[in-house]
Amino acid sequence: MLTYVRLLRPADWVKNVFVFAALVFGNQMGNSRQVALSLAAFAAFCLAASAGYILNDILDRERDAHHPTKKNRPIASGAVKLPTAGVTMVVLLAAAAVISAFLPPQFRWVLGGYLALTMSYSLVLKHRMLLDVLVIAVLFVLRALAGACAIDVPVSFWLLVCTFMLCLFLGFGKRRCEIAMIGDSDDLIGHRPLLVRYTPDLLNNLLSTSGGIAIVTFLLYIKDHTPPLSTFDTRKEYLGFTLPLVIYGIFRYAMLIELGKVTGPTELFIRDKAFLATVILWGLATAAILYGSFGVF
Repeated sequence: MLTYVRLLRPADWVKNVFVFAALVFGNQMGNSRQVALSLAAFAAFCLAASAGYILNDILDRERDAHHPTKKNRPIASGAVKLPTAGVTMVVLLAAAAVISAFLPPQFRWVLGGYLALTMSYSLVLKHRMLLDVLVIAVLFVLRALAGACAIDVPVSFWLLVCTFMLCLFLGFGKRRCEIAMIGDSDDLIGHRPLLVRYTPDLLNNLLSTSGGIAIVTFLLYIKDHTPPLSTFDTRKEYLGFTLPLVIYGIFRYAMLIELGKVTGPTELFIRDKAFLATVILWGLATAAILYGSFGVF
């Protein structure tokens, strides 16, 4: 049973928290119906994402077998046979479709686009330099957009741009980790030929650029509102007080990537206590600012 749990990669479900962005930043946390719809959207994306991971693992099973850590994945190691993995993938997609049937039609369109792009990534796009990371970032934007569609609220353009740039930053960081883990160029070519084209200097520059733009777009988002200014818009502007946490989190991620302390964003969320504490503090501060009852706000 544990092997099949690992096949689903539940640790990667943390990526789907972007589905809740519209709920939190759309001033809908107090609406129980909207919360239930967001939870359903989250569940549908977790199931769909796991199906996508299985497809990717099936296609990459031979390369993964030569990777220092991916060789232990259920399909690459042979613990789960291909027919069983295929059936599991179909069941997950069917379960996601059932949940989606209870959500608005626009959510199903976004989820369908997410699945189509995931399949394109696994088959072709992950072998195209820069496009591989750009597509991953777009998949995160689709998660945020799907969350807005699930509860039928408008989504800020700058929130989507901030999400895109933040995920570009995380994606380039993951590529930096892969290069450091796999080692010399011969191993890189054997695992994924594309990686040999990413140099540490190039990735460091891309990390600096995307991380800086992510911070700027976060500031643009908190100042983004349509007159007349609502109480929630006023509260949102106070998110600027959380900027030190945002900057620390981005800089710490870059530092740990450079030092080779983590294998990617997921491990960073799970294992680095300082980074995790920063994310939790930012979440609590954001909740207090947007939904607290403090006189200053």
